[in-house]
Amino acid sequence: MDLVTGASGFLGNVLVRELKKEGRDIRALLRNTSSRRPLKDLDIEIFNGDILDAGSLYRAFKNIDTVYHAAGFVTILGGQKELIHRINVQGTRNVIDACIRMGVRKLVFTSSVTAIKEPPDGAKIDETLSFCADNKRSFYDISKAVSSIEVLTSLKNGLDAVIVCPTGIIGPYDFNITPMTQFFIDYLNKKLRVKISGAYDFVDVRDVAVGHILAGKKGKKGQTYILSGQKLTMDELFRLLEIETGIKAPRYDVPVRVARFASEFIPLIYRFKKSSPCFTKYSIDTLQKKCDFSYQKAYEELGYNPRPIKESISDAIRWLRENMP
Repeated sequence: MDLVTGASGFLGNVLVRELKKEGRDIRALLRNTSSRRPLKDLDIEIFNGDILDAGSLYRAFKNIDTVYHAAGFVTILGGQKELIHRINVQGTRNVIDACIRMGVRKLVFTSSVTAIKEPPDGAKIDETLSFCADNKRSFYDISKAVSSIEVLTSLKNGLDAVIVCPTGIIGPYDFNITPMTQFFIDYLNKKLRVKISGAYDFVDVRDVAVGHILAGKKGKKGQTYILSGQKLTMDELFRLLEIETGIKAPRYDVPVRVARFASEFIPLIYRFKKSSPCFTKYSIDTLQKKCDFSYQKAYEELGYNPRPIKESISDAIRWLRENMP
């Protein structure tokens, strides 16, 4: 039996779906407050627990073969340092300890490409680069780097663990509405009036889930695998959305310096609206960073091969039209 933490999240629920296709028995670790909707009608065992409650993990990890640790606090907003650290770092420490104590065969840890050190100009971002725990961009990036280092440190205690680092995840089954899915919703509702220049690498959530499973089967102890997809400029992304939806993309580009200035006030506006912003200082800065990620290692060692991102966008839009209120 396999266990998935964060099983009701975007990646988590898709990972459960892909594991079921493999014929695996699944135990989904969910907090009492987590929505069950993403896992509705799936033949799995629901276990109430919390990565911050070590005792619940010992009980949950009993007789488990592989733990997929996908739970985490993901944010593109500033602040919340203590909460991010508690969930992403201390929570991962608890998962590691429970894996060792309960004799779990393998841990597959979901990190992020944002935890990896930036390379020199012109260089590809691959697994030869180390995790950067002194990143100044955000508490989230630091937390994923620190927790990744914790996983690597645990190897000396006998744990067989691998780390996977996805890029920007998109696709169907995002019941909880992550920022990129909110971006698609805003596009469908014609709320996006301007564009911001930049680029990023986007990958289908289903491919990331399959990448996790491949890492669980074939990943070598202590290795890291980048699960990237396709680099898109914002112009290219808007062009694909226009073709897919028939809705005209915005034509006006906001200068990055103006967008950065406006981003200081965006969280306040959205807090008043009780919704989540797509563009924040963090996301705007991310679009300006190097994003030439390579999944060559995952391709060669695991057989990872992501689909064209056009297909992911099409499926995401179709799913939203069928499920969006």
